[in-house]
Amino acid sequence: MQSATALKPAVTGTEHWTKIGDADLFLWQKAPEGGKAPAGTILFVHGSSMASQPTFDLQVPGRPYSSAMDYFVAQGFETWTADLRGYGRSDKRPGTQATIAEGADDLEKITDYILGTRDTGPFYVYGISSGALRAATFAQRFPERVKRLALDAFVWTGEGSHTLDNRRKKLPDFRAGERRPTNRAFVHSIFERDHPGAAEEKVIEAFADAILSLDDSMPNGTYIDMCTNLPVVDPAKITVPTIVMRGEYDGIAGFDDLIDFFKLLPNADKQFAVMPGISHASFQQKNYMLAYHILNAFFTQQDPVYRG
Repeated sequence: MQSATALKPAVTGTEHWTKIGDADLFLWQKAPEGGKAPAGTILFVHGSSMASQPTFDLQVPGRPYSSAMDYFVAQGFETWTADLRGYGRSDKRPGTQATIAEGADDLEKITDYILGTRDTGPFYVYGISSGALRAATFAQRFPERVKRLALDAFVWTGEGSHTLDNRRKKLPDFRAGERRPTNRAFVHSIFERDHPGAAEEKVIEAFADAILSLDDSMPNGTYIDMCTNLPVVDPAKITVPTIVMRGEYDGIAGFDDLIDFFKLLPNADKQFAVMPGISHASFQQKNYMLAYHILNAFFTQQDPVYRG
């Protein structure tokens, strides 16, 4: 494993494009250099309020492996992420709802593209917040495409979620339009609403810069889904090995709600990890290397040789 304190140059990325219907989807890939065969292929799935590259390939001077993609390439993985419809460099035409179900549709086309251009085998899939709901929906639909599933800042029924309780107060505004404006103050609110101080100011600013360079508004579909339509996944139908990751201070992920979800996962190859000192947006927290370690340990865990 690479040292967490060693400053490494950013890994060179490659952009790819595919379509769902006539809508363009932007994909971003980083992989080990020199033609070395990767240890596996990770697909990172972003959340409701930021596109893929700000979330998973953020570069912050003086912060080692600020990019999760760079870190996991250093561990030997090929890494992919993509902007779902309505975000970043992907199609943002009027009428784009960007619901959780539509995000899972996008993931189907994204994995069609990757599987059609290289021999990757099933994916290690990580989703955060509504990205975890999209990833879980995808795993429920296509278990043969998922080797291991990581759900971070996940919410099942919404029970005990302070963030969703507050968000429901603005539901009429979300339903009134397709998109909501985003700005620097909103990005700061992500880090201030649960436990101020869990992220460095320079990281929040870099995160805001990266988000706002791509988007000045975000689609409302996942917000509406999470306020009115939960649960959208059935844990009994998620048959792949799964880890549920919850930040200690995360206001969106009710602890008892997640435990109830975890109990119903049918595959005994499962884990529940509480991440101390972390609120929302795990990879942008002061304890981000802890989140990386937990995720890497799960993705590199040996498959059981005996099931009984």
